Amino acid sequence: MSAPFGLLQSKTLRASGIDICHETVRFWVDRFGKIFAAKIRKKRVGHHSNWQWHLDEVFVKINGERFYLWRAVDHEGEVLECFVTKRRNKAAAKKFIIKAMRKHGSPRIITTDKLPSYGAAFREIGVADRQLCGGRSNNRCENSHLPFRRRERAMQRFKTIATLQKFVSYHSQIYNHFNHERHLETRHAYKRKRTAALNEWFQICAS
Repeated sequence: MSAPFGLLQSKTLRASGIDICHETVRFWVDRFGKIFAAKIRKKRVGHHSNWQWHLDEVFVKINGERFYLWRAVDHEGEVLECFVTKRRNKAAAKKFIIKAMRKHGSPRIITTDKLPSYGAAFREIGVADRQLCGGRSNNRCENSHLPFRRRERAMQRFKTIATLQKFVSYHSQIYNHFNHERHLETRHAYKRKRTAALNEWFQICAS
């Protein structure tokens, strides 16, 4: 279940005197999550930056088996792509990078950790000269995993790889919609952007 979707819908209905359970919200997410995510994605076309991308991967356990969630974000924290694979090797890294570039273009700088698979994949693609790694340069992407980890704990993990891939595709778009870099905004600007995002969200839900 996506946090903004579940919380906003349940609060709206509770204000009208209607009480719902978590299972109902889960059913709504399965039914309408793809539609809402597609609408948000369409509205945000061209909002991301191709100046610098950050790539990172985290492991996710499903029924005791380890999988890897790859994530690409721009330098402002916009989530560009999420991709789940069973292995963390050159082939998986290459497939993930090509998929992200086909959708969002080619960045000037690609920041990663020191995983050798990135370097091997970049050399095959022909963008090895754009790689930047080392130190804390990739904190932007590592921090973007935190909202996912919180939802993973709340949902008591995932049951299948298909469910995980579907969830992250929904969650990343809704996260983009409500992510306003609060620590960089004045209180007045943040409240104005938050109100605009909420109004737009209710329009998406009503349409």
